[in-house]
Amino acid sequence: MFWYGDGVNAWGAALMIVSMVLFWSLLIFGVVNLVRYLTAEVRPAAPPLTTEQMLAERFARGEIDEPEYRGRLEVLRGESRPVASS
Repeated sequence: MFWYGDGVNAWGAALMIVSMVLFWSLLIFGVVNLVRYLTAEVRPAAPPLTTEQMLAERFARGEIDEPEYRGRLEVLRGESRPVASS
């Protein structure tokens, strides 16, 4: 009674199919992400590294050699010996 013509044409049907697939995809995506968010574990932040730990990491990566590592470690610990001047 209130329709104009024979009904939905091909473009209307295609638009309905695409919009329905998009709607359900977004709904499922939203539910999955909500469940992930609500069940995620809260991990405490890692404590900051000390200067000795940073120095040890640089030595482990090969950025500094052993004599430099030991010298800097002594300076950090306050064990540095006075350098003999010639």
